[in-house]
Amino acid sequence: MTVPDQSASPFRVVFVCTGNICRSPMAEVVFRHLAERAGLGHAVVSSSSGTGDWHVGERADQRTLAALERRGYDGSAHRARQFTPDAFEENDLIIALDRTHERILRHWAQHDNHRDRISLLTSFDPSALGPDVADPYYGDDRAFDDALGMIESASRALFRQLEPAIRPPRHGGLV
Repeated sequence: MTVPDQSASPFRVVFVCTGNICRSPMAEVVFRHLAERAGLGHAVVSSSSGTGDWHVGERADQRTLAALERRGYDGSAHRARQFTPDAFEENDLIIALDRTHERILRHWAQHDNHRDRISLLTSFDPSALGPDVADPYYGDDRAFDDALGMIESASRALFRQLEPAIRPPRHGGLV
């Protein structure tokens, strides 16, 4: 994983799932919330995209929006996008929501430095129940709540790992 350069532009992370209407929008919103709550909203850009183009331009699935709202998040501004090769250069970290996405992204990466930016979200969370955040699309509200719970836990773990490198150094002592 690349460590952010504190003198550079904001650290950019993109979360990737299949259609960009369920899991990755949840992760984008949760991670942005964590950065803002830590006073680092200016230092982190959180986005999301999908490996497929089926939903480009659409809002997040209504069940995604409802699950986010039940936990106090607002996903209403989300519009689905497809992951493009440019995203490898535009982002410091590319987070896959399951192993299928990770394999697709590694296949699409043209260079080792692009592959080095790809991680599986659950890899940051030692308490994760498995390597994949299950796709809730064909499930009920509980499946969306369960997916969001896994995303929250793993996103907190990811943020804890990144925060020291993102947070500007404190200047102390005598002037």
